[in-house]
Parts: sequence; C-alpha cells; structure tokens
Amino acid sequence: MAWGLLAVAGLLEIVWALALKQADGFTRLWPSLIGVGVALLSLVLLGVALKSLPVSIAYAIWVGIGVFGVAMFGALFLGEPLSGTKLIFLALIMIGVAGLRVMET
Repeated sequence: MAWGLLAVAGLLEIVWALALKQADGFTRLWPSLIGVGVALLSLVLLGVALKSLPVSIAYAIWVGIGVFGVAMFGALFLGEPLSGTKLIFLALIMIGVAGLRVMET
C-alpha cells in the first residue's frame, strides 16, 4: 500500500508543478489554488507512505517521478526542448528510481 501511495504522490507532484507553471507566478488564481492544493495532497500521501518506507528511498523516488514526469510533459506538450542528452539523463533518473525500488524489496 505504501508503494501505491508513493506512486500517486509522485504523479501528483507532476500535476502541482504543471499547475504552478500555469499560475504564471501566482498571478492566476485557479491554477495557483489547484497547484497548492495538489502539492499539499502530494505531501500528505508522501508522509503516509513514509510510515513504512525509508525516507532516503521514498523521497528519492517521489522526486524522481516528479522530475521525469514534468520534463516529459514539458517536452511533449509545452514545446520545451528535449535533446538526446536530456533523454539520456532522464533515463538515468528512471533507472535510479527503479533501482531504489528493487533494492527496497
């Protein structure tokens, strides 16, 4: 159950980062409120997952999911540049996340 909560928390981290991008520096109300609300929910889920997972692994996985997801969404839907080198480093992040998950089981 903790791993599922951690995965959902990581996905919510993607949502709040993208909502804050749309908030335009907190000048747009609804994206700002959505971003802050989703960020809070993500932190709560991370906190619950930490009851049974080591913080060193859970936090790294949470951040890794967020980094990878935001970078891919930005490249695919927001027109942000995605070079071969960037893809390699994003793949290394995901390999690290998967490795941490495997090492914990």
